[in-house]
Amino acid sequence: MWLHAISVGEVISAAPLIQAIRQEMKGVAVFVSVGTLAGRELAARRLARMTDGIFYAPLDYAWCVRSVIRVIRPSLLVVMETEIWPNLWRETRKAGAHLLVVNGRISDKALPSYRRFRGLFREVLSEATTILAQTQENAQRYRSLGCASEIRYGGNLKYDFRPGPPPPVVSAWIAWLKPARVWIAASTMPPEAANDPDEDDAVLDAFEQLSSSEPGLLLILVPRRPERFESAAAKLSKRGLHFVRRSTLEPSTPLDLPGVLLLDTVGELASLFRVADVVFMGGTLVQRGGHNILEPALFGKPVVTGPDLRNFAEIAADFRQAGALVEVATAAGLAPAVADLLSDEHKRQRLGELSAELARARAGATETAMAEVRRLHDLGLPRPPVRWWEWLLVPLSWLWRCGVAIDRWRKRRSARTLPKPVISVGGIGMGGAGKTPFALCVAKMLREAGQVPAFLTRGYGRESNRTILLEAGADAPVSLTGDEAQILLRSRMGPVGIGADRFETGSRLSVESGATLFMLDDGFQHHRLRRDLDLVLIDCLDPLAGGRVFPAGRLREPLAALGRADAFVLTRTQLGRNYPAILHMLGEKPVFRASVRALGWVNANTGEETHVHALLHQGGLHAFCGLGNPASFRQSLAGLSLDLPVSEFADHHTYRIDEIASLVNADTRFLLTTEKDVANLPDGWEKAIRVPILWLRIEMEIEDAERFCSFVLSRLKPTPPPGR
Repeated sequence: MWLHAISVGEVISAAPLIQAIRQEMKGVAVFVSVGTLAGRELAARRLARMTDGIFYAPLDYAWCVRSVIRVIRPSLLVVMETEIWPNLWRETRKAGAHLLVVNGRISDKALPSYRRFRGLFREVLSEATTILAQTQENAQRYRSLGCASEIRYGGNLKYDFRPGPPPPVVSAWIAWLKPARVWIAASTMPPEAANDPDEDDAVLDAFEQLSSSEPGLLLILVPRRPERFESAAAKLSKRGLHFVRRSTLEPSTPLDLPGVLLLDTVGELASLFRVADVVFMGGTLVQRGGHNILEPALFGKPVVTGPDLRNFAEIAADFRQAGALVEVATAAGLAPAVADLLSDEHKRQRLGELSAELARARAGATETAMAEVRRLHDLGLPRPPVRWWEWLLVPLSWLWRCGVAIDRWRKRRSARTLPKPVISVGGIGMGGAGKTPFALCVAKMLREAGQVPAFLTRGYGRESNRTILLEAGADAPVSLTGDEAQILLRSRMGPVGIGADRFETGSRLSVESGATLFMLDDGFQHHRLRRDLDLVLIDCLDPLAGGRVFPAGRLREPLAALGRADAFVLTRTQLGRNYPAILHMLGEKPVFRASVRALGWVNANTGEETHVHALLHQGGLHAFCGLGNPASFRQSLAGLSLDLPVSEFADHHTYRIDEIASLVNADTRFLLTTEKDVANLPDGWEKAIRVPILWLRIEMEIEDAERFCSFVLSRLKPTPPPGR
């Protein structure tokens, strides 16, 4: 999932939504893009632990956007408010993702331009699948432009924002200073029109007027933009006012009252509203449309504004109707209005209670947005954009397809049948879909049903070409078996036959073992051997395997080949998700679901189960893997609440000592990897690598396992085991 939040306000609004995504959609990678320095700084501070990456949004050129899409492969792009970038929107939809606008709004200032270029905006806005507008009025504005997207009132995420406590140094300083009253002038703005005041000047004029009647007053002045911090400090110095800067604040920094705290930092304002007695919301004495008054209202604080609140017209109307807002017509009215509230505790309390009640009534936007996020994310089928040079590979893809078709026709004509039933577990894409763990899962299920399974595998990556038969649990070098066969052997689920000719291997194994059926690992494209049941695995993390046939993509065959399958299994599924887009692609054949469950960590040095889960959360970890789909390992780590980088190597990679050693630094306590990768570690690594290597023992779990087992047995009519 890709979420775009242009600057500070959007980052703050996005926080509750991202938190909800993390809680409800575990395992989904979330990336956040921003467009300003201040937004990047705040996102790094507030969202880093909730996201998989934070980056600057690409320039709105198609090639820039495509390069990001290839890396992220989003199923859903969530755009905060109305950041219209035509190429970003268009290329995202072309790549199979859906686009959701949250907190959508068109301001009074922007509306004339939208209407003037209605044709252009209609086309771009229609790329969005759904637009959740902040207000009913904004929803109607989108409709008036002829936008073909689904448009609904979704509320404002800012109403759901719950900021944490103030920074400890500020809390300690205010407690030490003990001001009698605190007035916050929030998000002050420069003039927009010729007759506008500078709101910093207006606030300081009012502060000087109040100083004689409020000797214990602390003003917290918060300019809207970082570039105004220095000019605000200069104005304070020129007036001879006592002030300190937040950036240099210490818990006991002296300040004579009445005095000013200049908040010259980003992202701390919302947490400070709780310490205020009165709040003036900036952007309202100048013709800029105002800022959101609900943030101080959530804390039950009385709010003073100027006359311009057109950016939040519906909210302002509700507050006016309830009598919960103090408005002044000009800058001259600011000092009397603030003085009245500071001197009348009953009025402050009444206005604050009304404000809080109105703010809470508008909560719930996060829940609305989450429902749409879940729905649209499941509908996305990401397919990476084609690079220019990949078009040169399309003719080779057609040659590959022709070769595959001829090979299949030739081998199926001479296909042979084993004397025992055969279950094929395979896939259509290059790379891991969890075939070997799933084959073990099915074998375990059939053993419990009284059958004796045996495994047939090619032994990819082994150095030997000869056919070998091994008993369950037998010890054999990986050079003889290949890495995946090592997993089958260690499982002790049944004997393993390794060879390119699966008929010859199965025939010998049928004679030399008591197997009642065979599990054909990665057998969907093995046509020399007839099978009784073809199970095709679809990896929900990468369902289309790039969407194009090799070498232009990672599909072994065109998607039409899925028609040969008897049933499908969606692997790496997540609880609560329905995957309607994948189900639509697969058609009417039976579909089952499976997920990966982590069982524990095994010390590769000793082979023993190791109970180090608590230690793993103390840091000093580095993970690595060489899998067809490294996202599966990252998902398993995320499920264990381990947020750490993963060094990725090619599938079936044979490691060198220096490669493993390069992953270790002075702070490393454990290296984490997979069972498959342990099989590819070099000889002598135990002595050369000074830290333990732990591999994650996993197993597949099939939802509705009883129904799946009944389906398999009904299709196979397997040979009864001996003695039955």
